[in-house]
Amino acid sequence: MSSGLNIQIDRSSPVPLYHQIVQGIETAIHSGSLEPGTRLENEIDLAQRLNLSRPTMRKAMDELVRAGLLVRKRGVGTQVVASQVRRHLELSSLNDDLERAGKKPTTKSLSFSHGPADERVQALLQLPPGTEVYHFTRLRSVAGKPLAIMENWVRDDVVSFEEETLNERGLYEILRTAGVNFRLANQRIGAMVANDYQAPLLKVKSGSALVTMERTAVDDTGRNVETGSHVYRADSYSFEMTLVQR
Repeated sequence: MSSGLNIQIDRSSPVPLYHQIVQGIETAIHSGSLEPGTRLENEIDLAQRLNLSRPTMRKAMDELVRAGLLVRKRGVGTQVVASQVRRHLELSSLNDDLERAGKKPTTKSLSFSHGPADERVQALLQLPPGTEVYHFTRLRSVAGKPLAIMENWVRDDVVSFEEETLNERGLYEILRTAGVNFRLANQRIGAMVANDYQAPLLKVKSGSALVTMERTAVDDTGRNVETGSHVYRADSYSFEMTLVQR
């Protein structure tokens, strides 16, 4: 295991021992102490070094494998896959979240058009028939690894821009610069499997798990400004939320 990894086990803590291992390795991956491709000690040696039972260590490793942070390879052992992008459920863009996390996202425009909205988009944006919108699809990557395919529709009475701008700036940055003050959004998170169009773009196998997000954002004047349908690699992306009792 990387010499930079230091897992502290607190046997007096109410947190289960296996979960302390999960948290320790997860923290090391997210902080960069364990880089993608790093090979870990085998479970027996690691359990002995930390004075834990082998079933406890096995349970921790199984959870990290299910989370997509580790992978077991025959003849190689257990390796770090990559740290996930974790996104809090709040009114921000993927570009905003990645930059706040210290990552440098890149964007490739896949399609761009300007024309009348179809009936579904008219309903989502509450537009009269014949109203024109910008419709575009982008591929967002981090460190050269594809992360998301993002399809959006933006009403054209709030902003004007060209396709090249989308390769240089995040959508919400463009809208804020145009004077849009976001207030709230209706958002739905789901899951699907990659189809033959999505799989090669995201560099995953057809049938791989994807996280989906559909969102319609509203500004402080009550206008539905933009709506989008995004898909993310499930092995590299997750949403986080805090639940409260009411």
